[in-house]
Amino acid sequence: MNFRTEIKLPAPSFGISHSDRIFLVGSCFAENIGNRLIEGKFNCVVNPFGVLYNPLSIAEALTQIAEGKVYDADNRFVFQSGGLWHSWMHHSKFSCPDIDKFLSGINDSLRKGREQLERANVVIVTLGTARTYQHLEGGFVVGNCHKQPEKMFHRQLENVDTLTDALCRIVGCVRGLSPKAKVLFTVSPIRHLSDGLHENNISKASLLLALNNVLNDDSINDGCSYFPSYEILLDELRDYRFYADDMVHPSGLAVDYIFQRFSDAYFSPQTLSLMEDCRKIKSALAHRPFNPDSSVYRDFILSVKSKILSLTNKHPYLDFNDELMDCEKRLSSLDFE
Repeated sequence: MNFRTEIKLPAPSFGISHSDRIFLVGSCFAENIGNRLIEGKFNCVVNPFGVLYNPLSIAEALTQIAEGKVYDADNRFVFQSGGLWHSWMHHSKFSCPDIDKFLSGINDSLRKGREQLERANVVIVTLGTARTYQHLEGGFVVGNCHKQPEKMFHRQLENVDTLTDALCRIVGCVRGLSPKAKVLFTVSPIRHLSDGLHENNISKASLLLALNNVLNDDSINDGCSYFPSYEILLDELRDYRFYADDMVHPSGLAVDYIFQRFSDAYFSPQTLSLMEDCRKIKSALAHRPFNPDSSVYRDFILSVKSKILSLTNKHPYLDFNDELMDCEKRLSSLDFE
């Protein structure tokens, strides 16, 4: 007997390897997947604007990157509140009481995002909701409300045509900077329960319908595909034990499972093996010795360093600079006779 429905993943038209440059943008689920890719030593830039949930804000963010946008204090998205400088387009992690540091953080992230997107082989876009908040005075859709009064915004469910146009803008921005990049869309399994379950389902369905329009349009969809993160959690795992305590976000176990399905689809056996080698190095450096001031521990760190150098000699695109610095720091701190 089979007690669950397994999502059948179509054979992808491309694979992902450590030599690829990957750009991820969208909801916090993009960060869940991006962080696991980074842990596996893939070359990634994740959400240079911070978390963005709706396609219109994602399209605006990519437009700004494509245009080489540079923020200053007069930018229409910049405002001050509660002693902090904020951007309507950026996550609160960029907010800062010092205007120079605030602008520097945003512009540095924009620069890094553009550099990655220009050379990206794979762009992963995670869509969270079809609902937007329009700033009434400014007349633009915000990426983040920064807990400002609700009366400042008009909240609405965008129609499928508007969502489709935003997705086309996203593809166009990617194509403008990196014509050969593969664009992989997914819908976040995170539930927006504050809207109500029915409204959440309408929102997700609107995203799926808009994606269907793009993926079935031969003039747009070349190099575009879909990975069913949303369907894997809701239809394959299909159990509240795969949600975090808030019953909104997928649990760590659920994200691990979805990432495993993703890995099985897009990673070759060689890539999976290299991921495991990288994981072993990280695990070794996480080990805390019983006696750090010993020749045994010194030999252990030297062995880890040797493995890193051997791995980077075979795969020069791997970045183990932080780990090598960590090894050197530990070796220099040893004190034994």
